[in-house]
Parts: sequence; C-alpha cells; structure tokens
Amino acid sequence: MVKNDIDESALIEQAKIDSAAFGELYEIYVDRIYNYIYYRTADRDEAEDLTSRVFFRAIQHIGRYEDKGVPFSAWLYRIARNMVANWYRDNSRRSMIPIEKASQLSRNEGPEMVLERDQDQALVLASIRKLPADRQDLLILKFVDRLSNVEIGQIMGRSEGAIKSLYHRTLTSLKAEVAQQAVQDNESTRSGLSDKGKRRRWLRLNSNRLDNQSK
Repeated sequence: MVKNDIDESALIEQAKIDSAAFGELYEIYVDRIYNYIYYRTADRDEAEDLTSRVFFRAIQHIGRYEDKGVPFSAWLYRIARNMVANWYRDNSRRSMIPIEKASQLSRNEGPEMVLERDQDQALVLASIRKLPADRQDLLILKFVDRLSNVEIGQIMGRSEGAIKSLYHRTLTSLKAEVAQQAVQDNESTRSGLSDKGKRRRWLRLNSNRLDNQSK
C-alpha cells in the first residue's frame, strides 16, 4: 500500500522523467522487496545486493512500464523473483532457508510464526525448505508480506483460484511431512512421546491455524 495516500499512478509517471520521484517509490517498496529476497536467500549481504539490483533494473525499465491493471508492486516482485532465480542458478545453490539461519528470521513473522512464535521453528523451517521455489514464494508473500491470493496471483502470473489451489497443496505437503516425522518419533519410543514428538503432535493438532490463512 502506498504511504500517505500518494497517487501512485501519477508518481510512477513522474518517476519516468524524475529520479526523485523514483526515489519515493523506492522508499515505499524497498523493505518489502528486501524482506522477500532475504527470506529466499537467508543471507543479509546477498539480499542487500540483490535488492539494489532490483531497483537498478526497475529504474532502467520504468520508462516502458505500463499500467495494465497489475500493481506496480507486482512488477517489482517479478523482477525480484527473476533475480533470485538467477542467483540460485548462477551459484548452484539449493533454494531453501538453512535451519541455522532461523534466529535471523525473527524480525518478521514468517510462516512458522503463524503457528506459535516459540514452537519448534526449526521443524517448520526444515519442512518449508524442502518445497519447490514457487511454493516458498507463495508462503513468503502470504505470511511475511501478508498479501491476498489475488495479489500473489498478480506477482506469480496465476489466477486467484490457482494460487488457492497451490496453497492447499503446499499445506498438505507440510502436514504430511510433520505427520511423517511424528510417526517416526512415536516408533522410536514406547514410553510416551519424545520432546520432539510432543512438539510435532502439537503442530499437527494446531495445523488448522494455517488452514484459516488460506481464505
């Protein structure tokens, strides 16, 4: 959302000929783009560098930007998604959030925070990091940036229905992973659940909280 009720369309047109106006757009969106990239790379230095590249690319091409009913923010996110995809390809990195980076994610509420801030973050992160890149994108946009299915669809180039379907498939995958781990824990002890098993059981019983976020 644009700050202070600024007329974004007018600001974008002005930014095509005025770098100061583009600077205003930068201030409006830089944190959101940085957060998205950071959650995908889990590296602050790389996130800062890629964020700078996103806005450099944007200022280079803003003269050709046309308002076709898709928010300007979606255009920026698409540039960011391409940047991140190229970053992984060029560096042969796996598209995941390392568990050891979990403590660095505390400045924003990621998908794991939807369950409980203090509940086995590493388990949820371990499940999320196994997902394909597009599903990680969906979770970041939904739970970190708090975007609607319509807005996410505009960014990912999919319909609202397709996003909702993808979300439910993603949620099913996460539930299955947690359930599988819980079964393994149950098999490893005959005298009640282990500590990890108790946490995973809690996650399964409370997974309806994630279901509520799909609407």
